[in-house]
Amino acid sequence: MNRLTALLSAAVLSSCLVGPALADTSGKKIALSNGYAGNSWRQSMLESWKKIGDKAVADKIIGAADAFTTAAKEAPQQAAQIQNLILQGYDAIVLDALSPDALNGSVKQACDAGIIVVAFDGLVTEPCAYKVTVDLAETYGAEQVRQMAKRLPNGGNILYIRGVAGTSIDDDITKGVLREIEKHPNLKIVSTVHGDWDQTTAQKAVTGVLPSLPDIAGIIDQGGDGYGTAEAFRSAGRPLPIIMLGNRKDELVWWKEQIKTNGNYDTWSASEAPGMVTFAFWVAQQVLDGKDVPKEVPMDILFVDKSTLDAQIAATPDGGVANVEYSQGDVVKAIAAAKTKK
Repeated sequence: MNRLTALLSAAVLSSCLVGPALADTSGKKIALSNGYAGNSWRQSMLESWKKIGDKAVADKIIGAADAFTTAAKEAPQQAAQIQNLILQGYDAIVLDALSPDALNGSVKQACDAGIIVVAFDGLVTEPCAYKVTVDLAETYGAEQVRQMAKRLPNGGNILYIRGVAGTSIDDDITKGVLREIEKHPNLKIVSTVHGDWDQTTAQKAVTGVLPSLPDIAGIIDQGGDGYGTAEAFRSAGRPLPIIMLGNRKDELVWWKEQIKTNGNYDTWSASEAPGMVTFAFWVAQQVLDGKDVPKEVPMDILFVDKSTLDAQIAATPDGGVANVEYSQGDVVKAIAAAKTKK
C-alpha cells in the first residue's frame, strides 16, 4: 500500500464516529488545566474529573488523567501551566480557560506539538482548539431576564452580580443579560458588582453597595453567589428580593427554607453542570481515538425548578453543586448530533 492509499484509508476510517476504536488510546495521557478552584462549582468539577478519569484508567481506556490547577486567577500562570504540560508529553489537554484570548499562544503551541486541546466552560478563541459549547448568552443570561420578567410583571430595580472578569463565561452571560433586558424597559439594572461565582465574595461585594442602592426587586447573577447575596440583604435588614440561583446545595436548601417560611417563594435555578468536565474528557478521548469530531460540540445547562428541587437537594452533597456526569456513550451521541445539525 503506498502512502497516498494509506492516507485515504485513514480518512475513510476517521469519518466513522460510532464503532470500534481507530487508535489505541490506552497509553494516552490527558491533562486537565484548571485556572481557578476557589468555589464549590470548581471543586465539584475536579471531583467529577477524578471519578471519571480514574475509572477510564482502571478500564484501560486511557493511560492517565491528571489535573492541574493554578494558584491564582491569572491567565499568565495558566499559560505557563499549559507550556509545562506540553513539555511533560501529554497527548491531550482539557482546558477551563481564565481568558478567551490570553491563552491562545500556549494553546497554539500545544496544537503545533500535536497535542489535542479541548476547551470547556471558559473557552478560548484559538481555532485549533476543540470546544464544548454552551449558549450561555441565551440559555442563562437572557433566560434569567425572562424568568425575572415573569415574576416581576410590574417591573423593578435589578442588581446584577457578574462572575470572574475577563472570562468568556462572564462575557457571554453578560451579553445575554444586556441584550434581553432591553426588551423589558420596566426592569432596570441599577448596579453591577463582581461576585466571582463565590458566596463569600458576592456577600462582601453586595454588602458594599447596598447602602447606596434604592429598593431592589430582583437579583440576576451567574451562579455561586445567590446565598451570599441573600445573607447580605438579611444582614442589612433589607427586604428580600427575588434571587436567581445557581444550583449550589446551600442555595437550593435556602430556597426550600424560603418556601416554608415566606410562603411560595418563587425563583429559578440553573448552571452548567460541573460534570461538563467529563463531557470534555470524552471529547478529547474520541479525538485521540481518531474519530471525526466537530470543532464545536454543544451541550445544555442543568435547570432546577420546584418540581425537581427536593430531588436535587437529596442528590447533591453538602458544599456541592447539582451535577450530571457524562459517559463515553453520551458524548458519542452528542458528537453525532452535532455533526447532523451542522
